[in-house]
Amino acid sequence: MASGEGTGDSNAAGAGMEVPEVELCLDLTSCQLHDLSEVEIPPTLEELDLTANRLTAVDPRIGHLPRLRKLSFRQNLLDDDAVAPLFTWDAIAGLQEIVLRDNKLIKIPDASIFKGLLVFDVSFNELSSLNGLSKVSSTVKELYFSKNEVPKMEELEHFHALELLELGSNRLRVMENLETLTNLQELWLGRNRIRTINLCGLKSIKKISLQSNRLTSMNGLQECVALEELYLSHNGIQKMEGLSMLQNLRVLDVSSNKLTAIEDIEPLTRLEDLWLNDNQIPSLSGIESALSGSREKLTTIYLERNPCAKTPNYSSTLKEMFPNLEQIDSDMLA
Repeated sequence: MASGEGTGDSNAAGAGMEVPEVELCLDLTSCQLHDLSEVEIPPTLEELDLTANRLTAVDPRIGHLPRLRKLSFRQNLLDDDAVAPLFTWDAIAGLQEIVLRDNKLIKIPDASIFKGLLVFDVSFNELSSLNGLSKVSSTVKELYFSKNEVPKMEELEHFHALELLELGSNRLRVMENLETLTNLQELWLGRNRIRTINLCGLKSIKKISLQSNRLTSMNGLQECVALEELYLSHNGIQKMEGLSMLQNLRVLDVSSNKLTAIEDIEPLTRLEDLWLNDNQIPSLSGIESALSGSREKLTTIYLERNPCAKTPNYSSTLKEMFPNLEQIDSDMLA
């Protein structure tokens, strides 16, 4: 933008100078950079995205970006020693989002310098525990730890503002230490070794994923009255139970279990998506009654690879039962 064109800056106009635009965001995604030596880093940056490069060190110039709020090193080659300086630079203490997903971290870095942190992502690393998490600011709203080697849920008690917790694909056996997370909205625990549901009294949670665990029962969900989405596929559950109180449920995935009947969801008037594929439901008889509460809302039902899916005129029968269906199994209805 040329100065002097209606700006009132006579000195700049007389000199023919230009006022540079302030750069707030620098996106270097997938540039295959090994370092940033050839990259100009404007001091005005608020966001810096270095996703999918080959970085093995953190450029010290990043420590001189006082306005920086979002920083992503996702999918690089950073180890513990490489990221350590990042957590000592006072000038960037105002960071709100740090993404170190898919690197080579073995331990959680000391993030205590970042007092206003909102998002902390160390998924897809080599973390063997959550030790050090107690030093992460209680202001955090989203925590991501998926695809590590974490065996225990710990050092979570102080996250009173937490809204999303992702601990999928770890080595967890027990759901614990969730009692103080009273603002938690989403809990993702798929691909662990959990045998029993224990929400520790959480009543405001809206999304839960416990897919691919070792559950044999649904008990433990009864008090989650705000729940809207529930994912329990790929377990060993034999009976639908504890669901009738979940009046806000919109999505229910109980596919790939050992169910022989559709039960305990008749009162659910808001149910839109029901995934029951890969179970042992014998026939379509009784399904309309079992889903009477959601007859008008239901838009998707998956029942493939159940004995009932071999019923003559299977699709048309379901369509007659539930007039607003848009999807039956993988076939889109007209």
